[in-house]
Amino acid sequence: MARRLTIAIDGPGSAGKGTVARSVARELGYQYVDTGAMYRGVAVCAASQGVPWTDERALAGLASNLRFGFGWDGDNLTVEIDGEDVTKSIRSEEAGKGASRVSALVGVRQALLGLQRSLAEQGGVVMDGRDIGTVVFPDAEVKVYLDADLDERARRRHDEIVRRGDVVSFERVKQDLAERDNRDLTRKNAPLMVADDAVVLDTTSLTIRQVVERVLSLIDTRSSTN
Repeated sequence: MARRLTIAIDGPGSAGKGTVARSVARELGYQYVDTGAMYRGVAVCAASQGVPWTDERALAGLASNLRFGFGWDGDNLTVEIDGEDVTKSIRSEEAGKGASRVSALVGVRQALLGLQRSLAEQGGVVMDGRDIGTVVFPDAEVKVYLDADLDERARRRHDEIVRRGDVVSFERVKQDLAERDNRDLTRKNAPLMVADDAVVLDTTSLTIRQVVERVLSLIDTRSSTN
């Protein structure tokens, strides 16, 4: 039996990494870990406890004590924190804004780093985020960086928001994405960047299925050489 690999998928918001990572994990029978959900979870828990998103020390302490669980409800990922289902609450726009703030704090990232690594100790995991191939798993056997034009990413995000029944302008979504990109690219700790040995895929003109197939092909190639 081939050894089960660690697969790191990075990229900016709405480049498709979450959807692709979930699909790849399900097809391979691998565990999927959504690190973005973890930061969203920290933001939501902090808000419920009255902890400001700027209080790094308190946030780090809170994050270090959270216990995350990931599962499936049909084709949909479910997320639990300390046994409570937070799948819906962490997907709000407010949670996304909070995640952007708390994920920029060194203390929070360090608090979650050990947990993220422990979830993949045995391999057989697909993890997506913004620093998986560079910081969390620099030795991952497969590293993929997904990107897309800002307009296309904004269209995808806007469509997702509209499907949820929320109302927001396309230009506002585009501005929010651009601001998040800038924070991710310029933060001092674990900035968004392409790992030296990552395969870069521009998903602007590709369907999800096309991207998934390319990633699976890459994994198959790496599996046969390990």
